Amino acid sequence: MVTILKEVVITGPRQFEVRQAPVPKPGDGEVLIQMKAAGVCGSDFHLFLGENPNAVYPRIPGHENAGVVVEVGRNVTSVRPGDAVVVDLVVACGHCPQCLSGRRNICRTVKARGAAIDGGWREYFAVPEHEVYVLPKGISYREAALIEPFAIGGHCTGRAGIQGGESVLVLGSGTIGAVILQTLKQKGCRVICADINESSLKRAKEYGADSVVNTKVHNLRECVQKFTNGAGVDVIFDSACYPGSLTAVLEQGIPANGATIVPLGFCTEPEGITQAMINARELSIIGTRMSSGQFEPTIRNFAQGKFQLDGMVSHYIPFDQVDQVFENMLHPVKDMKKMVIVFGEQE
Repeated sequence: MVTILKEVVITGPRQFEVRQAPVPKPGDGEVLIQMKAAGVCGSDFHLFLGENPNAVYPRIPGHENAGVVVEVGRNVTSVRPGDAVVVDLVVACGHCPQCLSGRRNICRTVKARGAAIDGGWREYFAVPEHEVYVLPKGISYREAALIEPFAIGGHCTGRAGIQGGESVLVLGSGTIGAVILQTLKQKGCRVICADINESSLKRAKEYGADSVVNTKVHNLRECVQKFTNGAGVDVIFDSACYPGSLTAVLEQGIPANGATIVPLGFCTEPEGITQAMINARELSIIGTRMSSGQFEPTIRNFAQGKFQLDGMVSHYIPFDQVDQVFENMLHPVKDMKKMVIVFGEQE
């Protein structure tokens, strides 16, 4: 087995290096993973571009990680060498009230892999056994790199209390918007998707959106009113997350009375929201962060072919050409959707 690995390190805003380091040995209760595929998330963009106010450099990015177990430490019982796995992005204490209630994603000391601690943009890394999930046969590593984003879809729709039959607005049809759309359609919702990118809206239609609206061309409120026969939507997911987007979706006529609104971003700009805007219609604004308890059901859904994965990724980039990932961050190519880094030979 090799003893030296390559790793990508973001050293500061718009700066990165490819370094060499020793391949770690898995400790007690840990497994050593050889990386096979890693998704590139919007949070990786923010880290590299210096747009994350909480970023601490240097940092190895990457939280959408899929690979193969090559070695296990002492007392590991649930996985073995040769197992294909995905890695949880949540690193939690396991014993605070939030963890004990099943909400590891908001642990009192939670750390997100690839942001607060080093992530998976490296050829090997060791993680605790309980933070990996074994993949069944039939899921490729390239597909597995999408499991974490779809786990977010499962989590945020759960936070919204989706039961099926609701009318839903998804603002933003990028990766997470497309994931939420597919999750909602699996749960039996009627969905209208809004974006300013025609190719993203075209993809949304292919993924089952009942209606789409280009907000550069059409008025969102008017389109929602038409979609709902004047009632407004029952649930709104704000996956666009631009300054002012949360205020925008609260416009009279967009949410129905009693609607639930789920913002997915971490924009720090103040919003123009008043108590009257919420209480006059008894709206519920529900927070969501990462996911908890969603990896296993998401893996089952992948194994059963319940999601359309074609078109989710526009660029597969070999690890030895990782500089192209950063070039695409600085200068996005037309209609770029999502990048996935692939390591070595793919099975």
